[in-house]
Amino acid sequence: MNLLFISLAPVIAIVMFVYYRDKYEKEPFKMLVIAFAVGILAVLPILVIETILTKEAGSQFVSKYQSAAYDAFVVAGFTEEFFKFLAFIIVIWTNKNFNEKFDGIIYAVMISLGFATFENILYVFQGGMSVGLLRAFTAVPLHAICGVSMGIFLGLAKFSNKNTLSLIFLALVVPILIHGLYDFMIMSKDVILLVLFIPYVIALIIFAVKKIKTQSEDSVFKPIQETNNIDEL
Repeated sequence: MNLLFISLAPVIAIVMFVYYRDKYEKEPFKMLVIAFAVGILAVLPILVIETILTKEAGSQFVSKYQSAAYDAFVVAGFTEEFFKFLAFIIVIWTNKNFNEKFDGIIYAVMISLGFATFENILYVFQGGMSVGLLRAFTAVPLHAICGVSMGIFLGLAKFSNKNTLSLIFLALVVPILIHGLYDFMIMSKDVILLVLFIPYVIALIIFAVKKIKTQSEDSVFKPIQETNNIDEL
């Protein structure tokens, strides 16, 4: 029971934070559950593709950095973020409830956390409480941060009416790079990169929190009176 709690606690905390920031037009609870469930279902094709990519690579890399880069950016980063992205496009993109930019963040984060929940339970039950505590402040926020970055660009692509294809491209590429660099820092086992790992995670968390707050306050559903009061200050 303790391991299950430590597995779910960071996910619940992030979900509550993002849901609280959706102040001006709450998304239907049903849609949030669907997005979360789709993220869990994405685990199945991700595991299959990651297994294939890992086997295909074999031992062809001549250095630990090449191997780490492949595992980080291709096996983990590309595969996981691609299927989260695909889930968003299939389930959310044309849904009537995706009706403002901030919704891109909400749904992308929910999809990401659905995947992160399944993954976290696996790792924590294998590694124990210490792994759970470490991942609560690193891996789980990382997936949410990738969701934030993906959601920002998808929201812009949906509602900016310009550079749509470029923004959709960035919605996939930016999370892959964020995720890939995170994993590469760990997998390379390079001392300098390991020292920089925690500052990197902290910087990502600060970035994500600021973007969530900014996008929330830019909501098209924000009352005009409240907007005017802020401007007068």
